[in-house]
Amino acid sequence: MLLQSVLAVLSGSLVGFTLGLIGGGGSIMATPLLLYVVGLQPHMAIGTGALAVSANAFINFAGHARAGNVRWRDAVLFAAVGVAGAAVGAWFGKSFDGQRLLFLFAVLMVAVGVLMLRSGRGRPASSGAQEDQGDQGAGRRAALVVASALGVGLLSGFFGIGGGFLIVPGLLFSTGMPMLSAVGSSLLAVGAFGLTTAVSYAFSGLVDWVVAAEYIAGGLAGGYLGMQLACRLGSRKAALNRIFAALVFVVAAYMLYRNASAFGFAP
Repeated sequence: MLLQSVLAVLSGSLVGFTLGLIGGGGSIMATPLLLYVVGLQPHMAIGTGALAVSANAFINFAGHARAGNVRWRDAVLFAAVGVAGAAVGAWFGKSFDGQRLLFLFAVLMVAVGVLMLRSGRGRPASSGAQEDQGDQGAGRRAALVVASALGVGLLSGFFGIGGGFLIVPGLLFSTGMPMLSAVGSSLLAVGAFGLTTAVSYAFSGLVDWVVAAEYIAGGLAGGYLGMQLACRLGSRKAALNRIFAALVFVVAAYMLYRNASAFGFAP
């Protein structure tokens, strides 16, 4: 039991450190670490990981809100609509075969790795040109936010992830807000989606509360250290992104290998 506690804190620290160092995408490692390092069962790992990701997201969101990096109208609309999608996704995820769910999760990890590599190419931030285009533009904008939120919420709930790597592009596409505002606003949805998934799994007895608390504590410490290092290595963020993406690919390949038999593929 002591070993599991130590591993939970260390795993949480690694996720928090990665999030603090390179930003979005780090939470994709939460479930694999709970599964293969801490030793939880598939659905328990997803439910517990969702709770930990939610807590860390809300903590980081508070900092962005104080700094004025949140577009509240869009953030609240995206989170409120996406919660409905997350609830439906979590319901399907719980009823889905655990091994098949992990295989599909690994496929998603590959997609995350690709997105992280693309984001490191230095694309220009949005200028916000889509904002404030009158009543017709506002209606179209709201419709895009709703559609994006539902899709991202479904994926977030199904896989038990925060989905920040999808929420940020969704906000940029649907609102045209600046990148910094999209990052700050996305954390409200990340926290809300994770909490929705965690509550759904908790009602089914699929959250390990002790491990979640240890994981969150480790994440707070790791996140602080990651942010401190990020300030010193800001110019090397693209390289750090590539290194982490490579790690995501390795873990995804291992998960695909371990769970390939669920779809009839020989391991």
